Amino acid sequence: MTPRVLFYVQHLVGVGHVFRASRIVRALRGEGVEVDLVFGGVPIPGLDVADAPVHYLPPVRAGLEVFNRLEDADGNPVDDAYKDRRRDLLLDIFEKTRPDVVVTEAFPFGRRQMRFELLPLMEAAKTRRPRPATVVGSVRDILQENAKPERDREVVDLIDRYFDHILVHGDPGFVRIEKTFPHGGEIADKLRYTGIVAPEPPVPATGEAAYDVVLSVGGGAFGHRLLLAALKARRLSVLADARWVVLTGLAATPAQRAELEALAGENVTFERFIPDLPARLAAAKLSISRAGYNTTADIYTAGCRAIVVPLSDGIETEQITRAALMNEKGLAIAVDHENETPEAIAAAIDRAMAGPAPDRSMIDIGGAGKAARMLAAIARDEDLPV
Repeated sequence: MTPRVLFYVQHLVGVGHVFRASRIVRALRGEGVEVDLVFGGVPIPGLDVADAPVHYLPPVRAGLEVFNRLEDADGNPVDDAYKDRRRDLLLDIFEKTRPDVVVTEAFPFGRRQMRFELLPLMEAAKTRRPRPATVVGSVRDILQENAKPERDREVVDLIDRYFDHILVHGDPGFVRIEKTFPHGGEIADKLRYTGIVAPEPPVPATGEAAYDVVLSVGGGAFGHRLLLAALKARRLSVLADARWVVLTGLAATPAQRAELEALAGENVTFERFIPDLPARLAAAKLSISRAGYNTTADIYTAGCRAIVVPLSDGIETEQITRAALMNEKGLAIAVDHENETPEAIAAAIDRAMAGPAPDRSMIDIGGAGKAARMLAAIARDEDLPV
């Protein structure tokens, strides 16, 4: 009988983890596993999940003004009736698909707001008869640090109660989960490292699509300051005359775009989004970006020099930790988040171009395939691959 996986994904603000999950889903299909993707956020056009069916729940997102408040796609607060409808649909999908494995992306380390539907799903998976479904958590390698220690304790309790395995999508030689989760030792027997979930090695872009410098900020919601500083740094650096492409992100406003274009000068092209970012990076001399998981995975697989400037909003810690580790291990040059200035970025550009391209051959970027092989083995009740 063909093994079956139910993969739950909920995006609240950013969508990077959705693309990480989609890479794993595609790899699972390549392993001959049936996959049902449950999607709880605002739909993303063109999301590639091979031929896996996508089950859309009524969408929710984080509040635009109050993060902990859930809103529907139109910005209306989500009430109990809306939550009940989502929960019932999720449980109905579970009953109809009869999966061997249930995978929750981020939960229980994140997505705390979704406990109203995930805890009933966990209960259904563990109490199903005659055979319970195996429950697996899927989480990135560096976590956002909790300001409330009791939340970390709660995570351990949920893992002890419901989860059979936790797939950590990182290379333990780069960072272990204990770096940002203080109780990692207590769940060590359930942790399985997959490597970085990176895209397939790209064919470098050519011709007019090839640029010397790729300046990007993901979705763009928190990137305008970096774009401004980097464009000002351009004039001060050894790459002042190089061809730059600036990816403003889909969240950039017309006023922000106009402000950036006023700084651009010659040899600068603006795009909101490009689907083939790894191919552009593979052709580039330099990437300048934030330090999110997916962005750095693209950098690793492309092989280009890189400058990372972590997002800092007084709460965010994940990117600051990743950027510092990348700098320490020679994988990129990090600009301190408290010094996001044209002068600091120009100095980083000059440093990056004066030295050799980083050797990233030791970091494991085969996480999609390894995660898929692990999940396939779990679904078939086989020993996990090393």
